[in-house]
Amino acid sequence: MDKNLALEFVRVTEAAALACARWMGKGDVNAADAAAVKAMREVFQAVDIDGIIVIGEGERDEAPMLFIGEKVGKGGGPRVDIALDPLECTNSVAYGRNNAISVLAAGDRGNFLHAPDTYMEKIAVGVEARDAIDLDLSPEENLERIAEAKGYEIEDLTVVILDRDRHQELIRRVRGAGARIKLILDGDVSAAMATALPGTGIDVLMGTGGAPEGVLAAAALRCLGGAIHGRLKPRNNDEAERARKMGVGDLNRIFKTEDMARGDNIMLAATGVTEGDLLKGVRYTGIGAYTHSIVMRSKSGTIRFISTEHHFEKDPDYH
Repeated sequence: MDKNLALEFVRVTEAAALACARWMGKGDVNAADAAAVKAMREVFQAVDIDGIIVIGEGERDEAPMLFIGEKVGKGGGPRVDIALDPLECTNSVAYGRNNAISVLAAGDRGNFLHAPDTYMEKIAVGVEARDAIDLDLSPEENLERIAEAKGYEIEDLTVVILDRDRHQELIRRVRGAGARIKLILDGDVSAAMATALPGTGIDVLMGTGGAPEGVLAAAALRCLGGAIHGRLKPRNNDEAERARKMGVGDLNRIFKTEDMARGDNIMLAATGVTEGDLLKGVRYTGIGAYTHSIVMRSKSGTIRFISTEHHFEKDPDYH
């Protein structure tokens, strides 16, 4: 993939963010998600790729567009797989909360794990601790190894965990080990990214979240030099069978970063929708809006934060 495609992908996430941010705080989850999907799909058609969505709206939302297997792009250009979430944290937009983003990753054909729409147990860290984590170890042992790798005391570590009932035992054990905890309502893709970016104050992501989001996090961490390990946690027999049909033979397998996002030609773009720890939210001006995005490439290791001023009269595609 040509490096200039990275900026084209930013245009796609910007369009989705601008469209769905208008629904912030209005209490309509479906409308916010639909706006992001529609805008992302429309702008994708101007991108010079032969793309296939392998992680999309998929089964969970039963979305009419941007489904797994859908083709996107102009049809020419490189053959790429696309993993995306037009609006991660739909509830955050609907109810005026933080950390909603629009995100997509692109890689050469066949290089992303086709993850079923089920849960995944995860642990993610930045570059210093990328070789220290192991899902077969206890939370306490992982925290000890991460702290040693980073030259920290365990008490210095900050662990991000989704605030869910299923995590009460994990929270108890992390607290018992002495680490600090930041609970989040949604958004474990951006939280995983934060573990590998300086200045975020986040050291580790732990807990169970969506498997598709695990693939997006893996793509980001391939670009950032960090690591994520994941193990599928189907909630029922139907989800287990769906995983097998998608090629996951061993449900106990630990997928590492390179298992979920292979190759050296991965790009990821994300745009903030609401205010977040990683990205600023969309701000409307009456005649346009400001957006804040991140774009990264695994081949070069380049990470760019992009602040964009949009003028709707001159660029109606974003209106």
